[in-house]
Amino acid sequence: MKLCILDRDGTINEDSDDYVKSPGEWQPLPGALEAIARINHAGWHVVIVTNQSGLGRGLFDVSALNAMHAKMHSMLAAVGGKVDAIFYCPHAPEDNCNCRKPAPGLYEQIAERYGLDLRGMPTVGDSVRDLVAGTAVGCAPHLVLTGKSASYRGRDLPEGLPTGTMVHEDLAAFAQYLVSL
Repeated sequence: MKLCILDRDGTINEDSDDYVKSPGEWQPLPGALEAIARINHAGWHVVIVTNQSGLGRGLFDVSALNAMHAKMHSMLAAVGGKVDAIFYCPHAPEDNCNCRKPAPGLYEQIAERYGLDLRGMPTVGDSVRDLVAGTAVGCAPHLVLTGKSASYRGRDLPEGLPTGTMVHEDLAAFAQYLVSL
């Protein structure tokens, strides 16, 4: 099985320092949904891993999160794409859980659910913590220069990137890379 693991906020959709709290605030980045469709059409399954500490902070509830994801699924279907599953951490940072990235818990859940060894599977995110979590289980790290990493365009990359991290302008550029393999 070919599995591609994507971060959500800042990778697929606009990120916000005030958290994405509702379907109205969930807005896809230009070309991101089409990039997922392109990945799908090349035979890859796509899953999302996302920290959603706004739940633990009481900023929104699970029904709002589900509504955001329903919007994403609907918009993806309209361009011929799909996400197979969404794995999220609902905890606040002070909860010290094993599922909040950079901890690898969400990736361990994916491996268990799919019965896969994730070594070599691509993981894509806009922050060091996204990639650290994935590489802890052997994923191949890919940084997109959107969201939290948009400020690194044309500058030195952030400290702490895992060895071997490949860098792409955005999710569309990553999709182009992936389907060309």
